[in-house]
Amino acid sequence: MKKTNIMNTRIFTIALFVTAVSFGAVGCKKKNKTVETPKPAGEVLINEYCSGDQYMSTKDAFRATATGESMDRETAKKKSRSNANAELAKTISATMKIVGDNYVNSTEFNNKEEVTETFQEMARTVVDQELRGAVEICEKLTQRPDGVYVSYVAIELSGSKIADAYASGLSQNEKIKADYNYEKFKETFEKEMEKMAAGK
Repeated sequence: MKKTNIMNTRIFTIALFVTAVSFGAVGCKKKNKTVETPKPAGEVLINEYCSGDQYMSTKDAFRATATGESMDRETAKKKSRSNANAELAKTISATMKIVGDNYVNSTEFNNKEEVTETFQEMARTVVDQELRGAVEICEKLTQRPDGVYVSYVAIELSGSKIADAYASGLSQNEKIKADYNYEKFKETFEKEMEKMAAGK
C-alpha cells in the first residue's frame, strides 16, 4: 500500500514538473515573438531604386538621383538622365555660389560685387562643361502592368574635378588673377563640401 502511494506521488510530481516546464516554454515563446504594427489602411510600401543614403552627395562627390517614365524604354531612360543632370546642376550651382560668396568675403578684393559676379559666371560655365562627365552609379529599368517603363538613375561628379575646373578658370581671369589664392579657395570649397555631406 505504501509502495503504491509513493509511486503515485512520484508520478504526480513528475507530471506536475513536465506541465510547469511546458507552460514556461510556451510563455517564453510568446515573449520573444515580435508584434508587427499593422500597416495603415490604403497605403502601399514602395521600393525606390537608386535612392537612399549611399546615393547622397558626400564630401568628395556631388550626386543626384531621378526617375523618368514613358511608354518607350529609351525615352524613359533619357528622361531620368535629364532629370538627374538638372538636379546635379542645381546642387553644384548652389554649392559653388556659397563657396564663391564665402571666398570673396574672406579676401581683400577691392570691388567685391564685381568679383562675386565673376565667380558666379565661372560657376555657370564650369557646370555646363563638366556635367557631361557625370557617371552613372546606379541604373534600373522597370515596367508597370500598364506598359509604362520607369527608369531610375543615380549619377555622380567628382568634387575635386569641379573645384579644379573652377580654380583653373579663376586663375586665368584678368579681373581677379592677381589677387586669386588657390589654397584659400580650395580650403573654402572643401569646408562647404563637408557641410553639404553632413546635411548642414
